[in-house]
Amino acid sequence: MDIERDVFINKYNLDVKMIEEFQIDWGKLDEIYYDFIDRREQLDVYSNLLAELLRKQPKVHTVRSRIKDPEHLIAKLIRKTPERKKSKGEDFEFTIENYRTEITDLIGVRVIHIFKEDWKDIHEFINTTWSVKELQVNIREGDSRDIYEEQKILINYRETGYRSVHYLIEFAPTNELLTAEIQVRTIFEEGYGEIDHLLSYPNNNIPEVLTLNLLMLNRLAGSADEMSSAVKIIKEEWSEMQSSLIAKDDELRKLESRIEKLNIEKQEKESLVKDIGKIRLESNWYSDWSKELSSIINTNELLSNGDWSKKISSIETKGIFKLSGDSDTSAINKGLKKTEQLEGEQIKDKFKIQEVQSEPKVDEE
Repeated sequence: MDIERDVFINKYNLDVKMIEEFQIDWGKLDEIYYDFIDRREQLDVYSNLLAELLRKQPKVHTVRSRIKDPEHLIAKLIRKTPERKKSKGEDFEFTIENYRTEITDLIGVRVIHIFKEDWKDIHEFINTTWSVKELQVNIREGDSRDIYEEQKILINYRETGYRSVHYLIEFAPTNELLTAEIQVRTIFEEGYGEIDHLLSYPNNNIPEVLTLNLLMLNRLAGSADEMSSAVKIIKEEWSEMQSSLIAKDDELRKLESRIEKLNIEKQEKESLVKDIGKIRLESNWYSDWSKELSSIINTNELLSNGDWSKKISSIETKGIFKLSGDSDTSAINKGLKKTEQLEGEQIKDKFKIQEVQSEPKVDEE
């Protein structure tokens, strides 16, 4: 390698005793290192292919792809050796022939989405596009797990607060079957993950005060995800409410127009129009909805990691559609019924006049 053995060991905080105990052959690590460097350009083409396909999914915001850093690969091979010897036998060792199948994240693709709920569509896309060998989700203790249990996904609880869904997929751009890792996370999980990775990976040798602050940052990122989903729901409900208001206002205008055409006493006509005005003035959908929304949003909940989207959903139909609720709809329907009744009476009166006018003609015949 381009770096001396002792310098490499110190750089990646590797255990010298472990290397000696498991008789890790530095010469074979050298072979793997240079073989991987020779293959990187081709692997980069394959990773870009995966990234382009993932960008076709509408809920995907950003896709990043990378080929594993050669030094990080060697450090990982050293750390994984005890585990592999335990599971595969004492004679096992990483070689130039087996490292590409033993290490599954040589090609890595990261998919970033905006809202937590967008994951479902991306999950379905990945499952229908490639063969998924392994699937697991990393969440923090206390996070909602219902959505993952519904899909029967293996759940790992991470003390660090790391959140991400990991897929190991198989694909064959050539005759060689390759494995790649796809990580799917929200934009806030990505921000936290990058900071945590920068400060603690791969050595994991960080002071307690930094660990505590990283956990606080993780909670803030989780709350930001919940708030984003809540804001999305508010926006969607607001748009529906605007449409509802426009539709109801159109109904009221049509009703007013019909009343104006009625041949009734001026006082009765003014009374009907006044009733319509009351419907407009007494519609307090906004104040009720805003008060209910404010009641569940307070600064004490920002770090509680409650499911904000569920809280918002619980009020979405209680106040925001007040104008289209039973009371207002009943008032409009009552006005329509009264108008139709008056119109019907006028039509009947008109027919009576026509009948009276036609009677002399019958007599003459």
